[in-house]
Amino acid sequence: MSDTGAEWQVARRRKGAARAKKSLQVPVNSTCCQEPLDVGKTIKRIRDTMAELRCQEFWSEWKNQLLVAGSEDLSRTAENQDAEGPTDQLGRSADGRTCQQLECVCYGLGCFSSCVSARYQLAMLLLLLNAGQIPLRDCSVYDPAFSSGEIDVLRELGLNVLTENEEGKRQATKPTLFYLMHCGKALYNNLLWKNWSTRSLPLMTIIGNSFNGMWDRTIEREFQRDYSYISQAVSVCEERQLPCPSRLIDVFSDTAVITFPNSRLNRLPESTWAQPPEPKYQHCPDLEIIQRETLS
Repeated sequence: MSDTGAEWQVARRRKGAARAKKSLQVPVNSTCCQEPLDVGKTIKRIRDTMAELRCQEFWSEWKNQLLVAGSEDLSRTAENQDAEGPTDQLGRSADGRTCQQLECVCYGLGCFSSCVSARYQLAMLLLLLNAGQIPLRDCSVYDPAFSSGEIDVLRELGLNVLTENEEGKRQATKPTLFYLMHCGKALYNNLLWKNWSTRSLPLMTIIGNSFNGMWDRTIEREFQRDYSYISQAVSVCEERQLPCPSRLIDVFSDTAVITFPNSRLNRLPESTWAQPPEPKYQHCPDLEIIQRETLS
């Protein structure tokens, strides 16, 4: 029995190790995407990719599932809103009128000028912003891999490029969509820690790696020790798996819309929310995230 268990744990480890991650884990001295860019041509390539995705059947399902995630349980974030009447996670009232504008934060997009997968993911982000009626200026993006040319492209598109590595530690103070495609577990764990309260979590909608998928690919005791916030969130979040065509398996696989209904959060004991400790990751040699530099 113990031999079988050991083999199963090795299989899970290999499965997790085989998954490619981009996001905030490239070496600090990486020369990725440092070649000069033609901003106009790069933007045209991105818009062509948007047009391609818009014609795909799975795009409609992504859009619909995002809207469904925001329209269910309209009272979910009423206590967090200043607008009159209950609103959903997309900041809409029951009759569909916008009461509070949704924000968006995107981490770990990668080198979209040279990486096809990253370009598709950027194109999908732009489509989702349009579908959610989120102004481009209200979408903040960051990846330490961005070259100066890619930053120019993003700003020309109208997006807000962050200049500081937040390590995912951004608190949602209003309904916020977090777009985290194929990011490392530490980034998700940091984000959950920063929002670890029954007030902040319901304000978040995450489009990114399935938490259940992370759980399945990681040895349980290590998952609970190193990524305790994801580990706890697995039992109380609501996931909707997003479809992925076989030809784009490296781009959109294992992606879900993740929300945090109040009814589920209330299942956890009150002690869960008391002074949550900041993650330290002492036992994670392969952290899958670039941490910001600190002055000694």
